[in-house]
Amino acid sequence: MSEEQVKAVGSGRRDFLRKSFLAAGAALAAPMAARAASQGDINILENPAWTTSLGLPVATNPYGMPSKYESQLLRRESPGLARVGGASVSFAPLQGLFGIITPSGLHFERHHQGWHDIDPSKHRLMVNGSDDSLLQKAKVYTLDELMRLPSVSRIHFIECGANTGLEWGNVAVPTVQYTHGMLSCSEFTGVPLKVLLEDCGVDYKKARYVLAEGADGSSMTRTIPMEMVESGEVFVAYGQNGEMLRPENGYPLRLVVPGVQGVSWVKWLRRIEVGDKPYATKDEAVHYIDLLPSGLHRQYSSIQEAKSVITTPSGGQTLLDKGFYNVSGLAWSGRGKIKQVDVSFDGGINWQTARLEGPIQNKALTRFNTNWVWDGSPAILQSRAIDETGFVQPSYGQLRAVRGTKSIYHNNAIQSWKVVESGEVSNVQVL
Repeated sequence: MSEEQVKAVGSGRRDFLRKSFLAAGAALAAPMAARAASQGDINILENPAWTTSLGLPVATNPYGMPSKYESQLLRRESPGLARVGGASVSFAPLQGLFGIITPSGLHFERHHQGWHDIDPSKHRLMVNGSDDSLLQKAKVYTLDELMRLPSVSRIHFIECGANTGLEWGNVAVPTVQYTHGMLSCSEFTGVPLKVLLEDCGVDYKKARYVLAEGADGSSMTRTIPMEMVESGEVFVAYGQNGEMLRPENGYPLRLVVPGVQGVSWVKWLRRIEVGDKPYATKDEAVHYIDLLPSGLHRQYSSIQEAKSVITTPSGGQTLLDKGFYNVSGLAWSGRGKIKQVDVSFDGGINWQTARLEGPIQNKALTRFNTNWVWDGSPAILQSRAIDETGFVQPSYGQLRAVRGTKSIYHNNAIQSWKVVESGEVSNVQVL
């Protein structure tokens, strides 16, 4: 550290950091500016057409759309993943997103019997009990009636229980869109489920579980513990990111169950039933269960444990040259807030703490960033999330020691990206 820098530290750490980053930015920009001047870059020396002409008028597109130059940023279906498109997945392009909010049009899809654009005037939500002692009065609500009730707006992630499921045995897919793309985060708006249950006179002492049923062809049904409902966390949503839900995301109603695997966030919600025991429905007894090395299945393991992934740079990308890079990614936990994210550039031998970018929300995605100067030598990039409960994201070796390699759901192992001398980035696994 120079004498001038020592003096700067003495006058204030923030000022020192600011000047240091300004100097670093100038150093990075100088070669590019010099190259532009020497080569006579026409894009800076001459005014383009859009600077010398009248642009399009307001409301040319009554509903705004992305630029045509961003047309490759799409959710995509993995080839061969399912025989029927109506019971398949489209993956969110995590590698091209910023911040923590997923645009509604890029939110991942998982359907069991396809999706419909339902007429909201004909959609109903029924609340009933498995027997008369659990609920004083069964009721049926229209969408208009639900939207008159007190509402909440909260930011939460939703992750399919099978996210990263293809990677249990070995590397299976090349990019972060396919390894982790069954993940999205939105601001949802709706009515707390406890408001509806109390409106119907629920008996919390007797009614300890809720069954949620969807209106799609699969009649998706899931059991929710009443403790989650009583806490006020679970709500019936009609809004997403400031507008109504998109049809493929459950329009006009879906359940929001923060921190729990996405299958419990029942879309096109049509019925809520209160009961005194778990329902053991088809997708709780046959699917969405964890195969253990002993051959037993673990049931009702719904919580999505702490997990993270570096999205840039990630598999399928190429580093343009040696030098400075901002390494960025996402972290999340179904048990609360993210407390810390560590990043390694040598396959987990050494770790450094990344910057967490606010806001840090409960059971929501958290963006992290860290600085990296690539010297052109091979590297293995990893991230490791730690949540507010102290849970530390495991390595593949640690996870497989407990879960084996034959499972499908709840793979929250540390993701590794290998960078070679050419700058190409690929998916690898480090035990």
